[in-house]
Amino acid sequence: MKTLIVYAHPEPKSLNGALKDLAVSTLESAGHEVRVSDLYAMNWKAVVDASDYGPYASSPLRVARDSGRAFDAGALTADVRAEQEKLLWADMIIFQFPLWWYTMPAILKGWVDRVFTYHFAYGVGEHSDTKYGERFGEGTLAGRRALLSVTVGGPQSHYSARGINGPIDDLLFPIHHGILYYPGIEVLPPFVLHGTDRLTDEDYPDIAKAWTQRLLTLESTTPIAFRPQNFGDYEIPSLRLKEGLEPKGRTGFALHVRD
Repeated sequence: MKTLIVYAHPEPKSLNGALKDLAVSTLESAGHEVRVSDLYAMNWKAVVDASDYGPYASSPLRVARDSGRAFDAGALTADVRAEQEKLLWADMIIFQFPLWWYTMPAILKGWVDRVFTYHFAYGVGEHSDTKYGERFGEGTLAGRRALLSVTVGGPQSHYSARGINGPIDDLLFPIHHGILYYPGIEVLPPFVLHGTDRLTDEDYPDIAKAWTQRLLTLESTTPIAFRPQNFGDYEIPSLRLKEGLEPKGRTGFALHVRD
């Protein structure tokens, strides 16, 4: 298995750094190939602007169209092209990051904004009476798997169904479904560590054991059963879930997950 780890934490000696290092050593010891994109170490440029698209940047800038034109021409900046090549190389993508303000760090969102360009991660496939492009289960990155490994400062009760922050699955849904599943990646259930602000060195062996177990079972783990877009569950072109497909009482994000 070829694994890309996209790592977003500014402190190499952090828990996130330790989890990243353990993932590399565990997977390599098991015979897998591993590449790491350490965004802070790379001084990753986190904002989209006209310089990303060179001569294919219009005025006024139209990010979707211009990114697609630059991608088609092979004219995206070298750093973006390198990350796209890593994604195409990988069978598995692990995102290692802390949950900051209910989402990923800005540098990681900037990686998505710049790397997931038009015609690479979206804007592909036919639009017809039966298809609305190749996305949500289809797309350029279909055949790959992804896992979020996330550290959360607050206790698990804060991120439960009745917790003040809302269920962790809801907070991660925009990443799981809207960023990863959209271009066709199968998404594994996340590895989430709660209460990390209060962890001590004595807690780490148990964490390392649990993380190692997850890493060694990546290939056999069942992905989240998101509903594919073009295979009968949704009306086209409205993309509304067809009436009667949801279990009784189910609403919100959970509508888009099959039992």
